Formats: sequence, structure tokens, C-alpha cells
Amino acid sequence: MTTPLTLTSGRRPDGTPSLTVGGEIDMSNAGTLSDALAGRPGPLVLDLTAVEYLDSAGLSVLFAHADRLELVVTSLLEPVVVFSGLADLVTVHGLSPDDDERRRN
Repeated sequence: MTTPLTLTSGRRPDGTPSLTVGGEIDMSNAGTLSDALAGRPGPLVLDLTAVEYLDSAGLSVLFAHADRLELVVTSLLEPVVVFSGLADLVTVHGLSPDDDERRRN
């Protein structure tokens, strides 16, 4: 059974393409996210503020596209993004000052 996942395309005020993701990103739907990211070449802002769960399959997809992503996260995903090392590879908006400092050390 596939976990519900919503993907909404848009553009940031500066014109950068964006993709807003909602629901849960897990093994059952990571391929859908991967296909969506692959279909949008170039820089992309990935808004994960409506994501309630992110497992290792979802992280693998994000790592595969890290060279062109900017992430927007909430405190729920903050530890996952920081401790996985993904925050060292991409610009992350929404990190608390403590996590941002920890990432730099």
C-alpha cells in the first residue's frame, strides 16, 4: 500500500522553481518523489513543511538530488536533515540556531 503523498509545483518570488511536498515520504512512495525531482532540472526549492514523516528511502532521494536542492523544513524534520548529513550538502531554511551551529562544527 502506498502512503499518501502530495506534490505541488510552483515558483518562489525570485522565480526559482519550487515543489511543495505533503504527507509522508517512505519506501512506498519515494519513487514518486524521485520521478518528480528528476522531471524538474536545475535549481529547485523543496518545501517539506507539510511532511509528517521521512524515512531512509526518502533521504536517499534527497541525497541523490542534493547538488541542486534548497530545503525548507520544520522542527519535525530538522534532526533528520542535520544528523543524516544532508544539511551539510544543501541550503536548509528553517533550522534552529542550535542545529545550524551544530552542523558547522
